[in-house]
Amino acid sequence: MKTIDDLAKEGVAGKRVFVRADLNVPLDGTTITDDGRIRAVAPTIAKLSALGAKVIVASHLGRPKGAPDPAFSLAPAAERLGEILGTNVAFATDTVGESAREVTAGLADGQVAVLENLRFNAGETSKDDAERGAFADRLAELADLYVGDGFGAVHRKHASVFDLPKRLPHAAGDLIATEVGVLKKLTDDVKRPYVVVLGGAKVSDKLAVIDNLLKKADRILVGGGMAYTFLAAKGHEVGISLLQKDQIPVCLEYLAEAEKHGVEFVLPVDVLVSAEFPDLKTKAPADWAVVAADAIPADREGLDIGPKTRELYAAKLADAGTVFWNGPMGVFEHPDYAGGTQAVAQGLLDSSAFTVVGGGDSAAAVRLLGFDENAFGHISTGGGASLEYLEGKTLPGLAALED
Repeated sequence: MKTIDDLAKEGVAGKRVFVRADLNVPLDGTTITDDGRIRAVAPTIAKLSALGAKVIVASHLGRPKGAPDPAFSLAPAAERLGEILGTNVAFATDTVGESAREVTAGLADGQVAVLENLRFNAGETSKDDAERGAFADRLAELADLYVGDGFGAVHRKHASVFDLPKRLPHAAGDLIATEVGVLKKLTDDVKRPYVVVLGGAKVSDKLAVIDNLLKKADRILVGGGMAYTFLAAKGHEVGISLLQKDQIPVCLEYLAEAEKHGVEFVLPVDVLVSAEFPDLKTKAPADWAVVAADAIPADREGLDIGPKTRELYAAKLADAGTVFWNGPMGVFEHPDYAGGTQAVAQGLLDSSAFTVVGGGDSAAAVRLLGFDENAFGHISTGGGASLEYLEGKTLPGLAALED
């Protein structure tokens, strides 16, 4: 897989370099609430700019339905990128239309432009190879070289991720190179004990990675909404907690497999419960109680791991050699239910292990809760991509860069 340094040796000055970034940041109206992904790709863009390239940055944001939607405009991300880079960043109000052509044609060496949301064009996400290819053809007209650096999108077979690099000389950006290097440490060169912390809402989102990790991890600690399906599988009442009844048989299989392979599979011993979901906008104080994990009242919902579980999980992390964490332990966006996620993050920091935060909500939680990002071994920009890599899947965006 070629890198930017390889491109630099061949010369990029004066060339139009298309950078497929991941600027898919959360927005409150037009206000960015977490700019982590923009900051992560900024060094690659700055590097190309310093080499004299005309840098054309493209990304998706949210899930518009293949047509322009102001609610998903990349304009706020372009503005924030300019602030981080300390330079003016031009913005094209379309992807391959008149504005994109004019803006990219007007770039001087070292200048940067951002195209509007790629998903405003149906060809970006189309399952039809011809439609997707036609959109990639039009994108290719804007550039001379391609740099893939949107790790959060490499598990998608989309035009800008999979088809476009086949049409231009291509290389991996520094962010993708770093991400792949870190994930190889979780698969090929693991320092033990290897502890995996899994949270988030649904068991079904993590099935394949659990299946793979049962053959590799020494301990798996489970929290978040997915924990209640495992608790139900053990015969416990889970009240009105998030539950995937159809996944109970699979959970039973995994518990049996963990025992068979000698993998510690650790579930919460206590939880915070409430009769109603908290107000995440006002963050008004919630009415909650701590109960044993096998004694959740029928009319209550589990919303975070309890204090005993926090202590237990911290102890299970203390002697780890490697830790991979994906998914919060509770509704971390509300202060009353952030304690479990905060305890896991602190447990990673207190350990001497090589620690990887697997993107998505886990990365957002680290920033929201005020932790120093640099204190962790690595914070991934791609939750879904990280999981699929650990599942052993071939990621289309990486495969396209390896050609």
